[in-house]
Amino acid sequence: MYRVVEDFLQDWHENAGATLNVIKAITDDKLNYSIVEGHNSLGWLAWHLTGAAGSISKHVIGLDVPCPKRDEPIPSSVVEIAHRYEIIANAILKEAEKLTAEDLLAEVQGFTGPTTKGKMLTKLIVHQTHHRGQMTVLLRQAGLNVPPVEGPTKEMQRS
Repeated sequence: MYRVVEDFLQDWHENAGATLNVIKAITDDKLNYSIVEGHNSLGWLAWHLTGAAGSISKHVIGLDVPCPKRDEPIPSSVVEIAHRYEIIANAILKEAEKLTAEDLLAEVQGFTGPTTKGKMLTKLIVHQTHHRGQMTVLLRQAGLNVPPVEGPTKEMQRS
């Protein structure tokens, strides 16, 4: 749980940058790629992360950030998804800068009951990390380049 705003800002900056790089690694022709028919596709995951970042930040934490409408269709362009994600990620940084240590301890209604804004900010990071991991596996299976996230990729280590 975050108790110091600066800690979240640093983590979010790094996490959002990594997520944006993973989204940008998708190609338009692979947006519908999934491991098995009916499972989450690369496009769905990228759009889900875009919408969830906005929705959690706005509706649960109370930050003034844009978010796609629940029924808004997944864009057919990686450039559009990346652009929308970047707008939301930057808005989260800007709005979170306004939070105080006391704000982080304020109670909000989370998905499973009452929690604090600091815990929801942690869940926001964990949620992105979870789905970003799924996306890196799908990128590799789809034959696309996997960008470095928490260090060099296998391809970068080859001599």
